[in-house]
Amino acid sequence: MNRPRLALAAVSVAAFATLGACGSTTPAGPTLAATENGAGTGSGAPADACAKASLPLVTSGKLTVGTDKPAYEPWFSKDDPSNGKGYESAVAFAAAEKMGFAKADVTWVVVPFNTAISPAAKTFDFDINQISISPERKNAVDFSSGYYDVRQAVVTYKGSPLDGKTTVAELKEANLAAQVGTTSYDAIKNQIQPSNDPKVFDTNDLAVQALKNKQIDGIVVDVPTAFYMVAAQLDDGVIVGQLPATGTPEQFGAVLDKGSALTPCVSKAIDALRSDGTLDKLQQEYLANAGAPELK
Repeated sequence: MNRPRLALAAVSVAAFATLGACGSTTPAGPTLAATENGAGTGSGAPADACAKASLPLVTSGKLTVGTDKPAYEPWFSKDDPSNGKGYESAVAFAAAEKMGFAKADVTWVVVPFNTAISPAAKTFDFDINQISISPERKNAVDFSSGYYDVRQAVVTYKGSPLDGKTTVAELKEANLAAQVGTTSYDAIKNQIQPSNDPKVFDTNDLAVQALKNKQIDGIVVDVPTAFYMVAAQLDDGVIVGQLPATGTPEQFGAVLDKGSALTPCVSKAIDALRSDGTLDKLQQEYLANAGAPELK
């Protein structure tokens, strides 16, 4: 999903439709200065270019990370990116550690979404703010390797016919809805394949109203929007679960200045986190346990 819509406009929750997955063969290690050449998006950077002392930083010796405010759950905790809690905060600190920075050497700055993706010179070394990688945005900024593969999720209300379901098969008799022309609609048709034709709405706001009126059983949206709906739009909303991953996912990436010499180094750090299982572990800790279990 693209951030300044629904979830993102109100909560700065970006989002998450379909981009190339970013695999990695970069070996994991305590810091990236010890590795030889990066893989994935960051491949080709010599090791000394990613040594801490060689990095072109906004503030010497400090890694400056940007994100929007408010910083919402489950991406951050208690509107405080610096506490290391929440998925994106934890990813930022883990990447910083791979780059050779202690937690005390990481500084956070407030960066509105539109500022982060503008071509203007940056006040941060990288920004992490649920921003989907897209070819259009790459014209203005750099992206690191993807640190989160966006999934589709089913949202309902407490006590609905879908509340408590744990498998895709249990959704087939449901009355589901999605915004017109979205990958969410495609997920209903192709993955869930319900007996009833899905309802189509011009906006997610209209779908939410239909769910409130109990005209439908559930809405399919990307996971970031699902978190926003249950946190801000539905008094009794619940996420039934995430649909299984298929095809090429949309991804969130860290944003950097266009042509930044830091881009391959941040990518190497994120590739290493994906390779050593850290990203999966953090997703289980902060996203699955936050109320978005995977449907079987």
